[in-house]
Amino acid sequence: MVNEKILSGRIAVPEEFQEVFSHFYFAENNSEGTITQTLLPSYQTIMIFIFGEKALIHTQNDASLEVEKSIVLGPVKKAFDYSLPAGSKILAANFKDDAFYRFFGPAAISENLPVDSDSLLDENCFTALWNRLVGIEDQERQVECILEFCRPYLRNRNPVVQQLIELNTTAYSPIKEVAGDKNQTERAIQLTHKKHLGYSAKEIMRFQRFLKAVQIMQTIAGRASKEDWFEIIEQCGYYDQSQLINDFKHYINLSPSRYLKLQCSICSPLE
Repeated sequence: MVNEKILSGRIAVPEEFQEVFSHFYFAENNSEGTITQTLLPSYQTIMIFIFGEKALIHTQNDASLEVEKSIVLGPVKKAFDYSLPAGSKILAANFKDDAFYRFFGPAAISENLPVDSDSLLDENCFTALWNRLVGIEDQERQVECILEFCRPYLRNRNPVVQQLIELNTTAYSPIKEVAGDKNQTERAIQLTHKKHLGYSAKEIMRFQRFLKAVQIMQTIAGRASKEDWFEIIEQCGYYDQSQLINDFKHYINLSPSRYLKLQCSICSPLE
């Protein structure tokens, strides 16, 4: 996205890392004032590097946290606001599926609460990485630097988790299916799912339904007739309009119609 106030966009990852990161996101405030945007939930863990002026993360209890160099959030299960003062830049790495676990261990580190990235490892290596990144102007070269840095830390994927990831978008009951295939209890598979991915199978199925609704709504922005709402409810598997509204309230604290009006100030994981 390019306008007179903010420069932002996504950077794709090379094939070698497509199982690890979905993408990198960058944003730069070129205006004279502070810009505040909303980030939609993605059920991904994100590591954010900040350059220039300190950024602000607005937590759910209406507090604001200044971030000077780097921070980790996730898995991001509900929308939150962040502010970029004039001259502030961010670069965010979006971890895919179990990638965060494969680097650092248990994936459910903090839900939406920020974590100091240097606390994830025994030494302050992320401060050292930030010091390298701050001397690189081009965002794509910064991404290359991050990928090179993280390569030695990545562990192999658990085969049970591999199967769960494949089934989460296709099977009605992935936990039950994997438990039967691996001759394990459903509870054991549920714990593995939560430990490696940071959320339950039930949570991600609900979120995928919501995300599908958001995707359809982006195609009807500007019209949203009564027939369109019924189409969204039917295509996404909602029982009725109230269930659709409840999901939007749960994830982004907005009604579907209000979301349509505010899309320009919301960063979607679909974009």
